[in-house]
Amino acid sequence: MSQAVNTGKPASAMSREERRVLAGTLVGTTIEWYDFFIYAQAAGVVLGPLFLAPVAKENPGLSQVIAFATIGISFLFRPLGAIVAGHLGDRLGRKKMLVFTLIMMGASTSLIGVLPTYAQVGALAPVLLILLRVLQGFSAGGEWGGAALMSVEHAPKDKRGYFGAYPQIGVPIGMILATFTLWLLTTVMGPAFGEWGWRLPFLFSIVLIVVGYMIRRAVEESPVFRELQERQKESSAPLGQLFRYNWKEVILTAVIFIANNAAGYLLIAYFATYAVKVLKMDQPTVLLATTLASFGWLVFTLWGGMISDRLGRVRTFQIGYAFLALWAVPMWFLIDTKNIVWYFVAIFVMTLGLGLSYGPQSALYAEMFPAKVRYSGVSIGYALGAILGGAFAPMIAEMLMNEFKMSWTIGLYIAVAAVISLIGVSLVKETKGVDLHVAEAHAEYVREHPDAVR
Repeated sequence: MSQAVNTGKPASAMSREERRVLAGTLVGTTIEWYDFFIYAQAAGVVLGPLFLAPVAKENPGLSQVIAFATIGISFLFRPLGAIVAGHLGDRLGRKKMLVFTLIMMGASTSLIGVLPTYAQVGALAPVLLILLRVLQGFSAGGEWGGAALMSVEHAPKDKRGYFGAYPQIGVPIGMILATFTLWLLTTVMGPAFGEWGWRLPFLFSIVLIVVGYMIRRAVEESPVFRELQERQKESSAPLGQLFRYNWKEVILTAVIFIANNAAGYLLIAYFATYAVKVLKMDQPTVLLATTLASFGWLVFTLWGGMISDRLGRVRTFQIGYAFLALWAVPMWFLIDTKNIVWYFVAIFVMTLGLGLSYGPQSALYAEMFPAKVRYSGVSIGYALGAILGGAFAPMIAEMLMNEFKMSWTIGLYIAVAAVISLIGVSLVKETKGVDLHVAEAHAEYVREHPDAVR
């Protein structure tokens, strides 16, 4: 990291504040993505019949497509959340935005747990559901950028990939918590889960939010943001500067994220639904296998961040996406055996590609943008990539199955996305080791963009 925060302690040592930062970003993102994923899981299991009853009765396949589409609707509002939180985060601080997005996500998730269904209030039920999904999307749009920057901007220069992997592993941990919760409740409650038990995982969010809020409050503001406060005159219009001088980086970050987010959301929202509803496999067993396989995503994501500190961000991404492109089609032949062991193996192996193309993301994105527009840049690029990638991936997968009746076509869709993202990341000049701090990076930025500080 910058000399401003280099204490001279051994590289292996970690300060109390650095540990707080890693805990705060990990716990916060885990809770937020548990909230986001519990909906994605529930959409494939119970929400269609409950909130789209007339459609579910006449055309169950269409009802499933619409239920998956409600997952994508929230993504459309993530760029707005990214713009608002990014702009305010570049002006008011990373910490304030992290606390704000955490509370908003928790509130909207908890309210889903008390929504009336179609049988109770008719068409108002899906309207209210979509409204709360919009709030979830707005919150998620601002969450990731703040968490990524808090971790990377606190990191020693040679450990940015490792530190940046902590908010990343919050995603698979959130996935594990969400899937495990559904597995436990469906196993214990049986048919009662579909009647009223589905509300419980949403209501559990209240407790998690309190825990996350207390931890995030204890984290100090990013040292890079403190430098920006001292140079306030040079940060008068961060959003305008972002779109004027860094629009190429925004586009590249979006393209880089497409395949990882698309494949990730199939893991989150589609595989278990396909196994249960199409292959007629046992639902609790499938949920448990999905939960266990998701531990691979956690391990490989942390590993991906760590090895990017040695191999470089771009090279690690390239390996991950090449592997994902090669595995995307063959894995479906294992899943279609209807054997739970092969189902587990197929998903677990895929998480290797997911982890290597997700672990280095925080560090890569932070290193692609100058400090004054960094929160806005990484947040907006991430949100746009999520729209192009995961927003409608489960819906597209369902439509491909309805049209072609062959699961490998879904794998082909992911393989194409992986090639696109591989090309995108290959266009980025290696960023490992660039200076993130304001004082050292400012002179170079002024040379490249002289109008930016006038």
